[in-house]
Amino acid sequence: MNPTLPQNPADAPVPNVPTIFIIFGVTGDLAGRKLLPSLLSLYVKKQLPSKFAIVGFSRRPFTREEFRQLMRDNMKIKHGQFREEDVKHFLDHMSYEQGNFDIPEAYDRLAEKLDLIDKGWKQCSNKLFHLATPPSFYEVILDRLAESGLTIPCGGDLGWTRILIEKPFGNDTDTAKLLDKKLAKLFKEEQIFRIDHYLAKEALQNILTFRFANSLFEPLWNRDFVDKVHIKLFEKIDIEDRGPLYDNVGALKDVGQNHMLQMLALIAMEKPASFEAGPIRKERVKALSKLRQITARTVSATCVRGQYEGYMKERGVRPDSQTETFFRIEAHVDNARWKGVPFFLESGKAMFESRVEIDMYFSAEDSDIERQNVLTFRIQPDEGIKIRFWVKTPGYSNEVEPKTMKFRYSEMTDTAALPDAYERVLHDAVVGDQTLFADTDEVLAAWKFITPIMNVWRSIPLTFYKKGAKEV
Repeated sequence: MNPTLPQNPADAPVPNVPTIFIIFGVTGDLAGRKLLPSLLSLYVKKQLPSKFAIVGFSRRPFTREEFRQLMRDNMKIKHGQFREEDVKHFLDHMSYEQGNFDIPEAYDRLAEKLDLIDKGWKQCSNKLFHLATPPSFYEVILDRLAESGLTIPCGGDLGWTRILIEKPFGNDTDTAKLLDKKLAKLFKEEQIFRIDHYLAKEALQNILTFRFANSLFEPLWNRDFVDKVHIKLFEKIDIEDRGPLYDNVGALKDVGQNHMLQMLALIAMEKPASFEAGPIRKERVKALSKLRQITARTVSATCVRGQYEGYMKERGVRPDSQTETFFRIEAHVDNARWKGVPFFLESGKAMFESRVEIDMYFSAEDSDIERQNVLTFRIQPDEGIKIRFWVKTPGYSNEVEPKTMKFRYSEMTDTAALPDAYERVLHDAVVGDQTLFADTDEVLAAWKFITPIMNVWRSIPLTFYKKGAKEV
């Protein structure tokens, strides 16, 4: 019996239970660039509970008016994107609590503020804690939340507590396990929402529907018909002002351990028993757990490290830095479906263009790679799907030529109406749908593949490339 194809959770009604969003690090770049504009959009679309509040928590002191003005200034929204009265009413839902992340008394004051909001509503509210801070603060915030009792739900069905935590989830397998152990002490797994916003991108969500709603593709989705899979995440921008942070992370941990492995998992996973969060995440884990480990003996033949010229002169970057801004990895999923098929993971900054896509190359007749059929999922920009196929050239000869069938989301809907990835993340956290979030097994399976590479990573000499390069 075939499972029901996935539905769009954005079409589901939002439970109309009073909800408070508590954002740690509300004055930071992530909150201004992503979280607040997404919450504003959800508010305008009536995708938030009718009673909601946003409480910002950060270290700098502000008066109420100073905080509101800072939030208005920080929100990265286009001119005319929202009506001024909607922005004003949205800001009316915001308040601020100042405190250092490691001071217990600050959490006591936060608890008093949340209790005061509940008393005003005359109802216990849901609490959604969002850690929009650098990962170095995760541990102390989680400890203080536990000590303060803020993680304890109001009781019964009156209100839940959930936590949203941003990547990276640790720096390697061991630190990921420690973070997971701490989270497990405070929350049940169904309360933890680990964010990899790439999973919430519309084109990525469509991969499973495309596979299982179209019967002609799934029979070909295996080693007998697929020659290789190429996953690309190219950015035209350089590291911009992220020098001190990026130089301690590098491309492999920044996007390889999370975004790219999640894309691989969606292509490589088996058909889930149903299109609910549990079965889907279970199959993603199975695919990631079958990744062949790369060792000191195989790393030079399967991996490339690159750095754009001028990187070591960027502000905050060490003058002798060996941090990579580009990588290419040949990965293998050693199971019956994919054994022998290479999955190429390739990502770089300061490239010729910004482009994220997945190319599946189908085996050609007589190994004629020039005539391969190619299925492409374009994640961004210009989201869509296209297929390259071959037809006879008109006339008397038997020559063939390539043609492309494609569709773009822009052709089927107003792209402005499509929810941003963070809109989906926040919406689904409120309704409790964890499909687009990584569970603990996924995180550990990804680190199990990446950590051995990191351990021998520096044995590969850097390849230097010019800014704007088309390939490395």
